[in-house]
Amino acid sequence: METDASIAGLNRRFGIPGVAEVVAGNGGLPKVTITSAVTVGEIYLHGAHVTSWRPVGAEEVFFVSSHSRWEGGKAIRGGVPVCFPWFGDKADDPKAPAHGFVRTKPWQLDSIVDTGSTVAVAMSTASDDSTKRWWPADFLLTLRACFGSELVLELTVTNTGGSSVRFEEALHSYHNVGDVRTARVSGLDSVHYLDKTDEYREKAQTSDVRITAETDRVYLDTRSKVELLDPVLRRRIEIQKDNSLTTVIWNPWEKKASAMSDLGDVEWTRMLCVETSNVLGYAVEVAPGQQHRMSATIRVTGL
Repeated sequence: METDASIAGLNRRFGIPGVAEVVAGNGGLPKVTITSAVTVGEIYLHGAHVTSWRPVGAEEVFFVSSHSRWEGGKAIRGGVPVCFPWFGDKADDPKAPAHGFVRTKPWQLDSIVDTGSTVAVAMSTASDDSTKRWWPADFLLTLRACFGSELVLELTVTNTGGSSVRFEEALHSYHNVGDVRTARVSGLDSVHYLDKTDEYREKAQTSDVRITAETDRVYLDTRSKVELLDPVLRRRIEIQKDNSLTTVIWNPWEKKASAMSDLGDVEWTRMLCVETSNVLGYAVEVAPGQQHRMSATIRVTGL
């Protein structure tokens, strides 16, 4: 964090009057709020976590749980968590934090730039003693979030060490839906996926993805855009990605949601995760001094 790490100090350094402001968010955690002619949004320094994006004239795009914890060391439930350097549980250490450690640590605010059509917020975090407790690699991780009539998220991993590193990554987007039981995801027809609710059995998708029970799937070798179609909110959310070869679809459904302390019992009906990622057999390897960039572009149109 910056030497002048107070919220007021960060705002003096990075704030743009009338456009972007660094303020105290939930739990007193610092966040950047964006208000422009075309969009409003917010991103927390805690986890470099986007928690809101709404193009002018549209409904909120992301779901955030009313039961979410807002405190250091805890993950925010909803929005767009950054998962790195593993996805889910760490294979060789069940005590390691789920989805890696960067989503629960404070990031450094590097810049806020108003281009006229977008407001770009850049944050970073790097290896230190706390990360090496779980993962020995040296790295620099940056997230650039460009808020405009579309939202562009760019996650860049730089290998700052002397040996190759292999990692998983995901932009774990929780999309706000009117009712998940009527929503569907198009663009994955005939794609093979691993069904985590059925012992990782490989299956093939037929037609659109519809949510009728607990769903936790990793779609494999996916390059094309997908669309989340929501007849209740009467909108289409298009997710286009680059340098991502897996797409994760997740909803906990009723029973699992009731066991989650940071998710309301009926909130599962208002969320669907569609995640730009590189996980499992599509983990990324980066040589010393090299970097890898994965991005997602999200657009909203009417049905």
